[in-house]
Amino acid sequence: MNKEQIELLGDNHIASSPETPLRPDAFDTSDDEKVKNIQEYFGMIMQELGLDLTDDSLSGTPYRVAKMYVKELFYGLNPANKPKLSTFENKYEYGKMLVEQQITIDSSCEHHFLPIVGYAHVAYVPKDRVIGLSKINRLVDYYAHRPQVQERLSLQILKDLQTALNTEDVIVMVVAKHLCVSSRGIKDKNSFTTTVEFGGCFEQDEKRQEFLDIVTKISM
Repeated sequence: MNKEQIELLGDNHIASSPETPLRPDAFDTSDDEKVKNIQEYFGMIMQELGLDLTDDSLSGTPYRVAKMYVKELFYGLNPANKPKLSTFENKYEYGKMLVEQQITIDSSCEHHFLPIVGYAHVAYVPKDRVIGLSKINRLVDYYAHRPQVQERLSLQILKDLQTALNTEDVIVMVVAKHLCVSSRGIKDKNSFTTTVEFGGCFEQDEKRQEFLDIVTKISM
């Protein structure tokens, strides 16, 4: 894609799948090798910007950025880091909505590699299985820690929970600020983005509204 095509595309979210686009050989290289390579490349970026890498304050920056990308910000790219979604028999026979809300979103926009920050609200109606509450938080954190678009993030969380719980009765809401909107381009400091994905009983307006009412009251 040339520069003109990229400019024409702008910030449009074009995707062919809810899966993160990865090359088949994405994990043939070890994390340590990736850190070493990114360190070299990022150093070149800094030099092109005119920065003096011999300065004590800047000399370690390429390594720090490389390590941050591989081990922290984008650890969710590697399936080996995916949390195990252990479920348990629903011995209580609890059959009402269970809501886990205000789950921190700390992600990065795949178009500009700028932060996406906000919260996820997740609910499901148990059938035969329930899931430990912390597992929901860990799943959200895992998918957030990769270059993302908010629509895909919502879908990935939804689909994994539906599979783990063997039910379609799951709803996911993500509310976030995008620094690619607030710090560049239009530079709108106040706007935020909301996405909602759901299935099963949450296709019903009444059930979906029940979830929205709970989330709205707590968020106020």
